[in-house]
Amino acid sequence: MNLATLSPNDFPRRLKEIADPPKKLYIKGELPREDYKWLCVVGSRKYSPYGKAVCENLIAGLAGLPVVIVSGLALGIDGIAHRSALSAGLKTVGVPGSGLSPEVLYPSASRSLADDILRSGGALISEFEPDFKATQWSFPQRNRIMAGLSDAVMVIEAELKSGTLITSRLATDYNRDVFAVPGSIFSTTSEGPHMLIQKGAAVVSSTAALREALGFTENKNSELSARNHSDCSPDEKKILEILKTPMPRDLLADSLDMPFSKLNTIISVLEIKKLIKEEMGELRRT
Repeated sequence: MNLATLSPNDFPRRLKEIADPPKKLYIKGELPREDYKWLCVVGSRKYSPYGKAVCENLIAGLAGLPVVIVSGLALGIDGIAHRSALSAGLKTVGVPGSGLSPEVLYPSASRSLADDILRSGGALISEFEPDFKATQWSFPQRNRIMAGLSDAVMVIEAELKSGTLITSRLATDYNRDVFAVPGSIFSTTSEGPHMLIQKGAAVVSSTAALREALGFTENKNSELSARNHSDCSPDEKKILEILKTPMPRDLLADSLDMPFSKLNTIISVLEIKKLIKEEMGELRRT
């Protein structure tokens, strides 16, 4: 995909508001709509199974809403956030700590993810020259772009000394909202989010809490309450067809040829869309 250059006049409006904007931006792909809510999701590279599940489920709960997921293409929570956005049908924007040429894109393990982002209609953005190789200082520098592009930053697992907290601090400097997901008191990667919560970050403990923090409530957003099946994926429609007859979750799994983790994600999305609910141990259409 062709590489384009943006001058400051062409920057997304949020990025124009920060005190230290880049002099220019390189971009691949297409920037999502600016009237959407842009949520930056960041976290530890050394994520736990809990952190992965939280990230996947929270983003799945935003399916169907006008939300853009911003992250840094890094291994760990960043990559999970991008993948979860793609699975939920959301646009996503990657901001690597390197240039955008495939030969230098960092980390190299995320190059296929970058291609998927572009194929899905998302974008890759960098202020660095296309052939610039990532360095230690380039990651903190790019964090200000991630925070500047976004309406809010959500932190999922971070140690007290981490680049993730640089992004949250910049978000505060730029008058953006900061959300934090609480974790286990026995995990060092919970120390960062818990410190942010002590300092006033909004606690995100459910998909409903995240939607509300972003300004989406049933009263404010008709997409949550009045919906037909036209915006459902083929897998979602298949599950809805099967659930014309209510059944337990394990019986539904036996009727489908898909991983149980994927099924649980789809069920969560359908529950968020208020198309199904679980009562008395059975899943049923609403």
